[in-house]
Amino acid sequence: MTDTARTLYFDRPGSVSVRERRRPAPDADEVLVETTVSGVSPGTELLVYNGEVPEEMAVDETIDTFEGTFEYPITYGYAAVGRVVETGAEIDPSWRGRTVFAFNPHESHFCAPPDALYEVPAGMEPATATLFPTAETAVNFVLDGAPRVGERAVVFGAGPIGLATTAVLSSFPLSSLTVVDPVEARRDLASALGATETATPEGIEETTGPAGPGPAGFDLAVEASGNPVALDAAIEQVGYDGRVVVGSWYGTKPAELDLGGHFHRGRVDLLSSQVSTLSPELRGRWSKARRMDRAVETVRHHDLDRLISHRIPFADAPIAYEMLAAERDVLSTVFTYGEQGN
Repeated sequence: MTDTARTLYFDRPGSVSVRERRRPAPDADEVLVETTVSGVSPGTELLVYNGEVPEEMAVDETIDTFEGTFEYPITYGYAAVGRVVETGAEIDPSWRGRTVFAFNPHESHFCAPPDALYEVPAGMEPATATLFPTAETAVNFVLDGAPRVGERAVVFGAGPIGLATTAVLSSFPLSSLTVVDPVEARRDLASALGATETATPEGIEETTGPAGPGPAGFDLAVEASGNPVALDAAIEQVGYDGRVVVGSWYGTKPAELDLGGHFHRGRVDLLSSQVSTLSPELRGRWSKARRMDRAVETVRHHDLDRLISHRIPFADAPIAYEMLAAERDVLSTVFTYGEQGN
């Protein structure tokens, strides 16, 4: 193991770099993790890459590894998997050699207390474990949406989050589960993960709009496309007293909504779902640890490693973001780290 480490920085909108630094040493209550792979969020990280986040906003006050605001330059990322290579004086040496997951930015080495780590189940590939946050977000959407027996549900967006949400919803006894996305390959993958129907954004708009109390329209919609236009479509497609879970973070992109018609007369509920916290209604029975346990099972049960479309050496990280910004066929990307942190 070398004395140097490498960290990815979002230097400014449209520019990232991998910088060398001195390899950190763990405090007495920490372990040192050598990263094997880290997952790239195609939604949030693309917002950061494009400069579409409020720079004055705190990164995430609920995760200790995130400090400060989104002001550039910034380190970011939250799906690191690696091997414990060193332990602090107060840590049981048995931690050494374990493969662990952490909500940590993209970097070749990092220190963390054991209670901030999740041990990767035996037999699971490290790259697969980078999908834990994806599944955790999907579980959170479904907890907030509270699907009921026989309901009709629709998911807007078949990116990694939307597809994971589809997988979770497919385990419920729904009447139907529709996924909306413009890309045929993603719609096919949604069908493989349990969608009973798929549609293009244009196709879903051609359906008859709901009108008045009764069973017309979807009961539950989850907006996970990252496109503000889709939120308006989701509102239009749910029926009277329908529920729309807004899972996307639009950053600084404006969302222009038509709230003067069906939304108003149809008593449509808009629910904000964000994975950093649990709904107050759930906190008596649910914890982040319980939610993460369910996320891990979701990754395993539904073989979500099929969502990984690209593997890129960490040294070539800028290519990943250029590709993400330019192409629609990128699902989940993982950075691979060699012995020297490359």
